[in-house]
Amino acid sequence: MTDLVVHPQAGGLLGTVAVPSDKSIGHRALLLAAIARGTSRIQGFSRGGDNLSTLAGLRRLGVRIDEVGATELRVTGVGLTGLAPPDAPIDCGNSGTTMRLMAGLLAGQAFTTVLVGDASLSRRPMMRVVDPLRRRGASVEGTLHGGGPELTAPLTIAPPSGRLGALSYDLPVSSAQVKSALLLSGLAADGPTVLREPALSRDHTERMLVAMGAPLAILDAGLTLEPGGWDARLEPLDLEIPGDISAAAFLLVAAFVVPGSSVTLRGVGLNPTRTGLLDIARDMAAPLTAEVGGNRAGEPVGDIAAVSGPLLAAQVRGDRVGRAIDEVCVLCALAARAVGVTRIEDAAELRVKESDRLAAMARVLRAFGVPCDELADGLLVEGVRRPLRAAVVDSGGDHRVAMTAAILGLTADGPSRIRDVDCIATSFPDFVGTLRTLGARLHTD
Repeated sequence: MTDLVVHPQAGGLLGTVAVPSDKSIGHRALLLAAIARGTSRIQGFSRGGDNLSTLAGLRRLGVRIDEVGATELRVTGVGLTGLAPPDAPIDCGNSGTTMRLMAGLLAGQAFTTVLVGDASLSRRPMMRVVDPLRRRGASVEGTLHGGGPELTAPLTIAPPSGRLGALSYDLPVSSAQVKSALLLSGLAADGPTVLREPALSRDHTERMLVAMGAPLAILDAGLTLEPGGWDARLEPLDLEIPGDISAAAFLLVAAFVVPGSSVTLRGVGLNPTRTGLLDIARDMAAPLTAEVGGNRAGEPVGDIAAVSGPLLAAQVRGDRVGRAIDEVCVLCALAARAVGVTRIEDAAELRVKESDRLAAMARVLRAFGVPCDELADGLLVEGVRRPLRAAVVDSGGDHRVAMTAAILGLTADGPSRIRDVDCIATSFPDFVGTLRTLGARLHTD
């Protein structure tokens, strides 16, 4: 296992950099290109571990994916019924998105597939996607977890007894992964798919499906996919994936909390279902500008500029948590340097991510000398204005916990060590190099 040693920052972080392309969009672009008719071109593909799991899985299903240079892919689509039986289980690695979306894609196929993952993914709950898939006639089995009703991987997806049926479903918790899996299954269903969420989750799948000609209606009351009368043909994609705002968040927060910093991030996706952290940062008086300057693949894109400044505590709950669910870890670093107590609620979903992120962040914050209390669905974080206490912490194999600990280390009173940081490669392979470009002193050990 690799450690990361982070030295206190003597001066500001300065510069203009790019971030990895959006892995959420990358997953979806690959999956939909695979079942399109024709050859799709995907530019700016991230080679993070999660996206590579989806790529490898599709190849195992018989999809030709040619790599053109470092970041461009050409995907030869096979149509809705052209996937081939895999010769072995599909390894989803650490990627919950790969496993859940693959489950939807494969639910209506005429062959059996087994989806497996690493130790972390094999503990994550899958009933949230398995239950609605079963309601429309899918045959999905998993491993009963803890003697209760929850299912975990491996998942075995067998052919349904007939065509998948119609589905009208209210998601109990807003989830882009579950929503996307059900839409993918609905492309081959005999009847409509009608979905409603308590609050809008990220909508990359919907935007892409509409652009590819799928019969999807997006209304205030929810989504309706009606395949009746459709020719079952998805047009190929030609897109450049925007920068990942979830990766950008770590660099933005670093700029906010390290005095004297001024950082600009180029070409970042600014989809409003993903910009909750920007709204929260503004509530905390963080100086930033974010302006849409174009469009990629139906997604608004622009540059974000951030400078350091005094921060104020905030109340974070509801819709903003949903639009920043992947950024709550690094939000804790922002709260650790704000004046007052930041209260984060409505984030119980974080207990079933790569780790229990609420418990993990409470542990990490306390190690750095930041007072923190756990709530059932969130955290209370009391800001500290003096330098944080240098710490030795373990990531627990969670990339977002590891990167957040590194940002906290920049404001500590001595060198800090973050253990087990190989996981960072799942989403931001050049995290260390990018911070070094901005002037940070850190190295792997």
